[in-house]
Amino acid sequence: MLKILKQKKDYLLINKPSGLIVHSDGKTQEKNLCDFLLEQFPEIQNVGEPLKLNSGEFIKKPGIVHRLDRETSGIMIVALNQIFFEFIKKQFQDRKVKKTYHAFVYGNLKDDLGKIDAPIGRSKKDFRQWFSGKEARGQLREAITEYKVLKRSKDKKLTFVEVYPKTGRTHQIRVHFKHIYHPLISDSIYAPNRESLLEFKRTALHSFKIEFCDLENNFIECVAPYPEDFSKAITALD
Repeated sequence: MLKILKQKKDYLLINKPSGLIVHSDGKTQEKNLCDFLLEQFPEIQNVGEPLKLNSGEFIKKPGIVHRLDRETSGIMIVALNQIFFEFIKKQFQDRKVKKTYHAFVYGNLKDDLGKIDAPIGRSKKDFRQWFSGKEARGQLREAITEYKVLKRSKDKKLTFVEVYPKTGRTHQIRVHFKHIYHPLISDSIYAPNRESLLEFKRTALHSFKIEFCDLENNFIECVAPYPEDFSKAITALD
């Protein structure tokens, strides 16, 4: 289950499969990414910072610096020691880690290049959702997403895009593309009534590439190969 793309003394780069949650939410007993990490790297048990739940319970997140949604596949950094955890955490905070995603969205995006600058807050109606615009409530946090069109379907029903989130808000890419009326294909939360296209059975989002500096100040760049559903979808566009 643990697909390691690169292993160094301070970190791992892994390719998370769709369907796997990163860490426990305190409610379900299903196996998660942290469980698989601890099986192979038990020494990281106390690396990182625990998550405090609303109940007051603390959940350990060994090695986890950032996360991907359950249905999102692709590349993640895992810290193997606390020194690297603090180091890469600061890079994320300073927005020095560059993340590149690939996604399929409904409709034909008007521009080849775009920028979505829209603060994100909680949904007024559904605790699972986040929103930009008038439907958001509570504190609105800055959120910026840039994108580039890679390909459009001939029937103009969908667009394949490369996405560069400049901030790291929960569900940011999904929320922002819904905000501009082009939600991600097969997104059950932000496009629940839309027909799934290209046979996707999960949100069509893949964390494709990550770029950062290691402790020796070496520039690191790594790409996560596409899962089968993405490869098939891209071929179907040809």
